[in-house]
Amino acid sequence: MQSPNLIRRITDNRSSLRKSEAKVADFVLANASDVISMRIVDVASKALVSEPTVIRFCRALGFDGFQSFKLQLAQLVGSGSVYTQFAVDDSDTVEDLRNKVFDTTVGSLLTVKDELDPEILEKAIDTISNARRVEFYGFGASGSVAADAQHKFFRLQLSTTAYTDPHIQHMSAISLGAGDVIVAISQSGQTRALLESVRLAREAGATVIGLAPEGTPLSKACSIPITVNIEEDLQAATPVSSRIAHLVVIDVLATGVALHRKPLLKEHLKRLEKSQKALRTPDT
Repeated sequence: MQSPNLIRRITDNRSSLRKSEAKVADFVLANASDVISMRIVDVASKALVSEPTVIRFCRALGFDGFQSFKLQLAQLVGSGSVYTQFAVDDSDTVEDLRNKVFDTTVGSLLTVKDELDPEILEKAIDTISNARRVEFYGFGASGSVAADAQHKFFRLQLSTTAYTDPHIQHMSAISLGAGDVIVAISQSGQTRALLESVRLAREAGATVIGLAPEGTPLSKACSIPITVNIEEDLQAATPVSSRIAHLVVIDVLATGVALHRKPLLKEHLKRLEKSQKALRTPDT
C-alpha cells in the first residue's frame, strides 16, 4: 500500500528508482521546503541530473509531471508533515535540541496519523470494547507503552493487565481464549519472544491487535494489525518518536472504547474522580 505521505512514499520507493532518479529523491528529501519554490531546471542542476530525469522521478511516484508533484509537496510542507529523524551534533545548543526533538516528533505523529486506517482502528475499538479480558504485551520502551495502556483501559472498567516479561507473557497467552484480546506493541515488529507469545495466544483462540511497522513479522501475525511506520536511528542519543506515536495510538483506541462504553462509565468515572481528589492536598 502506497503511503499518502509523499515524503514516506519517496523513502519507500527510493530503492526501486533508477540511480539518477534516486539522486532526485535524495535532494528532495534533504531540501523539501526549498523544492516547492524551485523550477525543474533548478532541481535538475542541484541534483546533478537532467530535466527529463526529474520528470521520470515524478512519474515513478504517480504524478503526471513536476508541477503536480510540487503541489502535493507544498501541501505536505504546509501541514508540517515533513518527517526526518533528527541527528544530534556536538555543536547543537539547547535551543537546537528543543527544535529538533519537537519538530521530528510532531512531523512523525502527523505522518503516522495520515497512514492509520480508520476501518482498522474501528475494528480494534469494537474488539476491545467487547473483550472479556485485555492484555498488553511489550518489551523495553514498548513495555512502558504497555504499562501506560493498562492504566488507561482499566479505568474503563475492563479487565486489563500489562506484561513485559516473556515467560509470564507465554504462560498468560496459553491461558487465554475466545473473547480475550492481546495488544502486542513493538517498534521493530521482529522481537522473537513477542512473536511467540502472539502465536500461543492465537492458538488458544484469543484475538491479537498489533502496533508495529507494516510488513513486519508481528504485523503479519496479528488478527488486527495497526500500522505504525517509524524508522528510528538506533545510533541516536534518545530515539523517542516511535514510542510517542504508540502512546498516541493507544490514546485513540482508549478514547474510542470510552465512547462505546460511555453509558456504563458515567457513574464510575465520577466516583473515580472523587477518589482522586481525596488523594490531593487541599487548595491554599
